[in-house]
Amino acid sequence: ISCWNPLQSLLSSMKRACEILTRDPEGGAARIPFETFSFLYSYLASIDGEISETETKAFLQEIKEKADKHSGMVLIRHF
Repeated sequence: ISCWNPLQSLLSSMKRACEILTRDPEGGAARIPFETFSFLYSYLASIDGEISETETKAFLQEIKEKADKHSGMVLIRHF
């Protein structure tokens, strides 16, 4: 039996987006600016419809705190 998890699906999409949009060399940290991450995550969460705005804001705040320690860059390991 398969159990679909909207958050895991969204995070998988975000991981792929980081890998595509990064300027790091292949195999690197796949960093992207928090602003880019936040925009994409918010957009995808809103069209998904399964993740509340409150959950989205809380998640992005947590990611922002981590990104602030890395010059404003989000790393895949942050999520």
